[in-house]
Amino acid sequence: MQHNHPVDDSSHTDPALTALRSQLATEENVLATLVVDLDPQLRFAQGLLALTDRRLLACGPQGDWQAWSVLDAAGTPGQALQLRHFDHAGVGTLELHDAHSRLASWRFTLGGNVQALRLVRLFAQQGAVTADGAGAADEAALCPECDLPLPPDSEECPACARELHTPPSTWVLLRLWRFAHPYRHQLLAGFLLTLASTAATLVPPYLTIPLMDDILIPFQNGQQIETWKVAAILGGLLGAAVLGWALNWARTYLLALVSERIGADLRTATFDHLLELSLDYFGGKRTGDLMSRIGSETDRICVFLSLHALDFATDVLMILMTAVILFSINPWLALVTLLPLPFIGWMIHVVRDKLRTGFEKIDRVWSDVTNVLADTIPGIRVVKAFAQEKREAQRFREVNQHNLAVNDKLNKTWSLFTPTVSLLTEIGLLVVWAFGIWLVSKQQITVGVLTAFIAYIGRFYTRLDSMSRIVSVTQKAAAGAKRIFDILDHVSNVPETANPVKIGALQGRIEMKGLGFRYGNRSVIRGLDLQIEPGEMIGLVGHSGSGKSTLVNLICRFYDVSDGAISVDGTDIRRFGVADYRRHIGLVLQEPFLFFGTIAENIAYGKPGATRAEIVAAARAAHAHEFILRLAQGYDSLVGERGQGLSGGERQRISIARALLINPRILILDEATSSVDTETEKEIQRALDNLVQGRTTIAIAHRLSTLRKADRLVVMDRGQVVEVGPHDELMARQGAYWRLYEAQARQVDTEEGDIDAEDSRIALATSQLAHTAQHAGNP
Repeated sequence: MQHNHPVDDSSHTDPALTALRSQLATEENVLATLVVDLDPQLRFAQGLLALTDRRLLACGPQGDWQAWSVLDAAGTPGQALQLRHFDHAGVGTLELHDAHSRLASWRFTLGGNVQALRLVRLFAQQGAVTADGAGAADEAALCPECDLPLPPDSEECPACARELHTPPSTWVLLRLWRFAHPYRHQLLAGFLLTLASTAATLVPPYLTIPLMDDILIPFQNGQQIETWKVAAILGGLLGAAVLGWALNWARTYLLALVSERIGADLRTATFDHLLELSLDYFGGKRTGDLMSRIGSETDRICVFLSLHALDFATDVLMILMTAVILFSINPWLALVTLLPLPFIGWMIHVVRDKLRTGFEKIDRVWSDVTNVLADTIPGIRVVKAFAQEKREAQRFREVNQHNLAVNDKLNKTWSLFTPTVSLLTEIGLLVVWAFGIWLVSKQQITVGVLTAFIAYIGRFYTRLDSMSRIVSVTQKAAAGAKRIFDILDHVSNVPETANPVKIGALQGRIEMKGLGFRYGNRSVIRGLDLQIEPGEMIGLVGHSGSGKSTLVNLICRFYDVSDGAISVDGTDIRRFGVADYRRHIGLVLQEPFLFFGTIAENIAYGKPGATRAEIVAAARAAHAHEFILRLAQGYDSLVGERGQGLSGGERQRISIARALLINPRILILDEATSSVDTETEKEIQRALDNLVQGRTTIAIAHRLSTLRKADRLVVMDRGQVVEVGPHDELMARQGAYWRLYEAQARQVDTEEGDIDAEDSRIALATSQLAHTAQHAGNP
């Protein structure tokens, strides 16, 4: 009996999979399985769905099995059966239909969505495979690494190939030329200065030949020495040293200035590009990681460009020029000098790849360290409120220890490589001494030539050793550059149009036709049609996850729609310039964000050039002027990071004033009063009444009572509009809105009843306590 189970080995211990084997007939092969982890009431319950080459099998939470044949009695494809897949708000659904009705349905969390899609695809292809006998199964091939479908006529997964075909990260440094190109003239001047300073440092060893052969050795043998010749040689040594110092200072200063500007341009370009990316990019990134990339990675590249790249160029020039001089003096001795080069080159080649991958891993681990800091420091109030200081310290200690372990592993390789290169250079120097002494004994060279050779070799091997050490910093810079270009290469999902339509006097008519949107594999909005007239106030209501916030995000164009279109005044919003369009939208969020600075600066954030009179007028309209004047510095008072110096209601009124100041035609209110007390809510509501006048307003609120002033209420459920109308009309229908309102009213009554009961119990207990105390005091 042959069975094919496409499941992990770790899953074979699952009782449902064990039971599945007992359900299979002889030579019946399992094509796909799906763990169904939700019951019809969306409670967690374990089940199994399996597709074989004959049947669809389903095991319920109670272990009961059902089966539907894929083939009819004649052995031909059962064309009447259809398996449908859809998902919403984190829940996937599979439904089995025949020609007349739904036969069964299964619910699962989206962690199994890939397996579900695979099962649906194989189910649909069962008929093609059976009827044609070949070919169709090949089109359903999946990548063995990521389990995603392969393109037709291709054996390569695009997602995996993108990772496999990434060039060695060392070459990414060449992409920095894009930022170096504006400074090419300064770089050329720096290169010429490097060439000149290197040549100047090669003069002193050459002058040791006449110093030894014409001055020191004859003087030691009792010959008369001409003073002018000694002065000339010593003057040449001094002049070469001074000239080398001046040239070296000039090129170091010039290239340091250039590298700082390249680093600044790189940081600016990266941050500018980061601001242009859509919100979904930030949803998958950690703040600490992005801060690390823009900060420490660009600093590392800057240091490499200003110091180590310059040293590398100097080393290469020194080695080449020294080699030419050595061969011009004595070719045989020069060949002996170059003996260690192949071994050192081989070691650099072997170690380079280990260093590159090691430094890339170090960068990732270091970003984990910064992520802990970025999480803990802004949330220090929560940490202290729940007395979790030790927990956060332990979390930091663990990532820091991981960082230490990764560095130790890399240092083990590096610590072996560097001394080995030094040992090879020392051995090479010893061989040159031995061969040189033999040549002097044969009178083929003079002592002065050997002395010059040793001096040149000292420079040669020093630069060779320096080049080997630069391998480390080069790989660090390459790893950092790769992480920077990962940001720069990312394309925004909300692109700018090539020829944007200019926005004149915006009226604020919004029209949505056939709207659809997906978060990855999860469908959030589908088939939505809605029209909002200029100046109309719309209230969006519905259960959590019904798509309300997603809809306003699409209107703000934080995301682009997957299907359909959103039009403002008859123009698709994708034809507007993104920044130009958003200037006409005012946004008041449930959690208002204030920047570190003064209150005036926060109110004028959307209009930096606003006058103090305009700022005060906006604050008055937002009912914020009174509490601002009570602060020590008034409008010039610092609010602290994220507005921690103000209460929640005060921060909200500042955000309303910020929205008022830009005078938007379209206003978005996303739960603007949900997190404040009743008295503060009344203040904010009065501010909102001023804000919505004459503007197209879309308001989201869980407290349905706050939306009674809306012209129309739009009830959403599972990403679709199910009801539209005024409050009274929707209540009269007794539909979805009526059920929401009644459920909320019952909840409020229950809460108030609980509070009254609790107050009664407290009053009774207090009375009894007082009565007991009175009797105790009067025995």
